[in-house]
Amino acid sequence: MDAVQIANLFGFIAAGIGIVMFVPQAVQVWKTKNTKSISLATFILLSTSSVFWLIYGILLIAKPVLLVNAVVLILSLYIAAMKLKYK
Repeated sequence: MDAVQIANLFGFIAAGIGIVMFVPQAVQVWKTKNTKSISLATFILLSTSSVFWLIYGILLIAKPVLLVNAVVLILSLYIAAMKLKYK
């Protein structure tokens, strides 16, 4: 493997971990409808950050960056929406 392939491998591993890290919170909110201990500001900032990372990934054609931030954006918007719904 050359350096670019190795870098992409590490990028996809990081992307996978980044995605998996938010799934348990989204599943817990979906199952329990309990959002009392969730910070809305955190998930709004996370969503905003993901949008900028998506733009960055598009400009650089960085697939790992695109993958993780597309999924994290969806999950963080879902959690933020549920926080507003189940206040």
